[in-house]
Amino acid sequence: MPSPATPRPVTVLVGGEVTASVKVLGEPLSLWGGFDSATGRIIDRHHPQFGDSLTALAVCLPASRGSSSASSVLAEAVRSGTAPAALLLRSPDPILLLGALVAFELYGRGPTVVLLGDAPPPPDGSLVTVGASTLLEQPPPDQSFPAR
Repeated sequence: MPSPATPRPVTVLVGGEVTASVKVLGEPLSLWGGFDSATGRIIDRHHPQFGDSLTALAVCLPASRGSSSASSVLAEAVRSGTAPAALLLRSPDPILLLGALVAFELYGRGPTVVLLGDAPPPPDGSLVTVGASTLLEQPPPDQSFPAR
């Protein structure tokens, strides 16, 4: 039986309530040249999660890297329907925040941007619900199979 959800305080920088599965990235990612806004996949061949999709996930980034063009890549992913549902950040990232704000302004939707601060990220595969100032975390579903 899964344990009950565990709420924790967070700062929501932009966006609203969202529920999504967590994808924890092992390394920083540059959206400009490292993420394909047409497919929602990581295309940086040197990234450990190369080929993984970020579409509709709550993506926990240890940091971003790259240029200010990342904001336009994020906004384009929103337009294309391939953007993450949420960005869970350890520290504020003005470029990603700008991309989310532009997407909300242009398209009326975008990823919710959450500042986790020093708190550890939710586990990969867990389900999170972001509220006005909290993040509700549920463990990943049990994927074990009964013995035969």
